[in-house]
Amino acid sequence: MKFYEASASIGADPETIWSIITDAPGYARWENGVVRVEGTIAPGETIKVVSDANPDRTFPVKVSGWKPSTHMEWSGGMPLGLFRGVRTFTLTPAEGGRTDFTVREEYTGPLLGMMWRSMPDLGPSFAKFAEGTKRQAEAGGAQA
Repeated sequence: MKFYEASASIGADPETIWSIITDAPGYARWENGVVRVEGTIAPGETIKVVSDANPDRTFPVKVSGWKPSTHMEWSGGMPLGLFRGVRTFTLTPAEGGRTDFTVREEYTGPLLGMMWRSMPDLGPSFAKFAEGTKRQAEAGGAQA
Protein backbone atom coordinates (compact mmCIF):
# COMPACT_ATOMS: atom_id res chain seq x y z
CA MET A 1 0.00 0.00 0.00
CA LYS A 2 1.11 3.53 -0.82
CA PHE A 3 -0.68 6.74 0.14
CA TYR A 4 -0.82 10.51 0.18
CA GLU A 5 -2.26 12.44 3.11
CA ALA A 6 -2.72 16.02 4.29
CA SER A 7 -4.40 17.51 7.35
CA ALA A 8 -5.50 20.87 8.67
CA SER A 9 -6.91 22.20 11.91
CA ILE A 10 -9.86 24.30 10.77
CA GLY A 11 -11.63 27.04 12.71
CA ALA A 12 -15.11 25.87 11.69
CA ASP A 13 -17.56 23.17 12.66
CA PRO A 14 -17.71 19.84 10.80
CA GLU A 15 -21.04 20.76 9.17
CA THR A 16 -19.51 23.82 7.49
CA ILE A 17 -16.61 21.76 6.15
CA TRP A 18 -18.99 18.99 5.05
CA SER A 19 -21.04 21.49 3.03
CA ILE A 20 -17.86 22.50 1.19
CA ILE A 21 -16.48 19.04 0.38
CA THR A 22 -19.88 17.72 -0.78
CA ASP A 23 -20.66 20.68 -3.08
CA ALA A 24 -19.50 19.33 -6.46
CA PRO A 25 -20.03 22.54 -8.50
CA GLY A 26 -18.37 24.54 -5.72
CA TYR A 27 -14.97 22.88 -6.20
CA ALA A 28 -14.37 25.10 -9.24
CA ARG A 29 -14.91 28.25 -7.13
CA TRP A 30 -12.13 27.86 -4.58
CA GLU A 31 -8.40 27.11 -4.63
CA ASN A 32 -8.13 23.39 -3.79
CA GLY A 33 -6.10 21.49 -6.39
CA VAL A 34 -9.25 20.23 -8.11
CA VAL A 35 -10.26 21.77 -11.45
CA ARG A 36 -13.81 20.44 -11.24
CA VAL A 37 -16.06 17.68 -9.97
CA GLU A 38 -18.86 16.50 -12.25
CA GLY A 39 -21.94 14.82 -10.83
CA THR A 40 -23.58 14.76 -7.43
CA ILE A 41 -21.53 13.94 -4.35
CA ALA A 42 -23.91 11.59 -2.55
CA PRO A 43 -23.88 7.97 -1.32
CA GLY A 44 -23.48 5.46 -4.14
CA GLU A 45 -23.08 8.09 -6.86
CA THR A 46 -20.29 8.04 -9.43
CA ILE A 47 -18.60 11.39 -9.91
CA LYS A 48 -15.82 12.54 -12.22
CA VAL A 49 -12.86 14.43 -10.79
CA VAL A 50 -10.32 16.52 -12.72
CA SER A 51 -7.28 17.62 -10.71
CA ASP A 52 -4.59 20.27 -11.17
CA ALA A 53 -2.01 17.47 -11.00
CA ASN A 54 -3.37 15.87 -14.20
CA PRO A 55 -5.84 18.28 -15.85
CA ASP A 56 -6.02 16.28 -19.10
CA ARG A 57 -7.49 13.23 -17.36
CA THR A 58 -10.88 12.66 -15.76
CA PHE A 59 -11.03 10.19 -12.88
CA PRO A 60 -14.38 8.46 -12.32
CA VAL A 61 -14.86 7.52 -8.66
CA LYS A 62 -17.73 6.15 -6.63
CA VAL A 63 -18.87 7.76 -3.40
CA SER A 64 -18.45 4.55 -1.44
CA GLY A 65 -18.53 5.77 2.15
CA TRP A 66 -20.80 8.36 3.72
CA LYS A 67 -21.29 9.46 7.32
CA PRO A 68 -22.47 13.09 7.22
CA SER A 69 -20.15 15.65 8.81
CA THR A 70 -17.75 12.86 9.85
CA HIS A 71 -16.44 10.67 7.01
CA MET A 72 -16.66 10.34 3.23
CA GLU A 73 -14.92 7.91 0.91
CA TRP A 74 -14.35 7.94 -2.85
CA SER A 75 -13.08 4.80 -4.57
CA GLY A 76 -11.98 3.95 -8.07
CA GLY A 77 -9.45 2.05 -10.08
CA MET A 78 -8.92 -0.70 -12.59
CA PRO A 79 -11.06 -3.80 -13.14
CA LEU A 80 -10.36 -6.90 -11.02
CA GLY A 81 -8.67 -4.78 -8.35
CA LEU A 82 -5.47 -4.54 -10.39
CA PHE A 83 -5.03 -0.99 -9.10
CA ARG A 84 -7.32 0.77 -6.67
CA GLY A 85 -7.41 4.15 -4.99
CA VAL A 86 -9.57 5.01 -1.99
CA ARG A 87 -9.75 8.64 -0.88
CA THR A 88 -11.09 9.36 2.59
CA PHE A 89 -12.15 12.66 4.07
CA THR A 90 -12.26 12.61 7.88
CA LEU A 91 -13.67 15.38 10.07
CA THR A 92 -13.13 15.19 13.84
CA PRO A 93 -14.45 17.86 16.25
CA ALA A 94 -11.65 19.43 18.27
CA GLU A 95 -11.42 21.88 21.16
CA GLY A 96 -12.41 25.49 20.74
CA GLY A 97 -14.94 24.92 17.97
CA ARG A 98 -12.24 23.66 15.62
CA THR A 99 -12.29 20.58 13.39
CA ASP A 100 -9.38 18.33 12.53
CA PHE A 101 -9.66 17.60 8.81
CA THR A 102 -7.71 14.89 6.98
CA VAL A 103 -7.77 13.85 3.33
CA ARG A 104 -5.94 10.62 2.52
CA GLU A 105 -5.74 8.40 -0.54
CA GLU A 106 -4.49 4.82 -0.30
CA TYR A 107 -3.45 2.83 -3.35
CA THR A 108 -3.40 -0.97 -3.57
CA GLY A 109 -3.39 -3.80 -6.11
CA PRO A 110 -1.00 -5.98 -8.08
CA LEU A 111 -0.13 -3.14 -10.48
CA LEU A 112 0.60 -0.67 -7.66
CA GLY A 113 4.38 -0.62 -8.26
CA MET A 114 4.08 0.15 -11.95
CA MET A 115 1.28 2.69 -11.47
CA TRP A 116 3.04 4.43 -8.57
CA ARG A 117 6.17 5.01 -10.69
CA SER A 118 4.07 6.61 -13.44
CA MET A 119 2.03 8.87 -11.13
CA PRO A 120 2.97 12.49 -10.50
CA ASP A 121 3.81 13.45 -6.91
CA LEU A 122 0.38 14.20 -5.46
CA GLY A 123 1.70 15.39 -2.09
CA PRO A 124 1.49 19.09 -3.02
CA SER A 125 -2.02 18.59 -4.42
CA PHE A 126 -3.22 17.00 -1.17
CA ALA A 127 -1.65 19.82 0.88
CA LYS A 128 -3.31 22.39 -1.39
CA PHE A 129 -6.68 20.68 -0.88
CA ALA A 130 -6.38 20.65 2.92
CA GLU A 131 -5.27 24.29 3.05
CA GLY A 132 -7.90 25.36 0.52
CA THR A 133 -10.63 23.63 2.53
CA LYS A 134 -9.38 25.44 5.63
CA ARG A 135 -9.43 28.85 3.91
CA GLN A 136 -12.89 28.25 2.43
CA ALA A 137 -14.40 27.04 5.72
CA GLU A 138 -12.88 29.86 7.76
CA ALA A 139 -14.14 32.39 5.20
CA GLY A 140 -17.71 31.25 5.80
CA GLY A 141 -18.32 27.99 3.97
CA ALA A 142 -19.55 26.75 0.63
CA GLN A 143 -20.80 30.10 -0.62
CA ALA A 144 -17.66 32.07 0.36
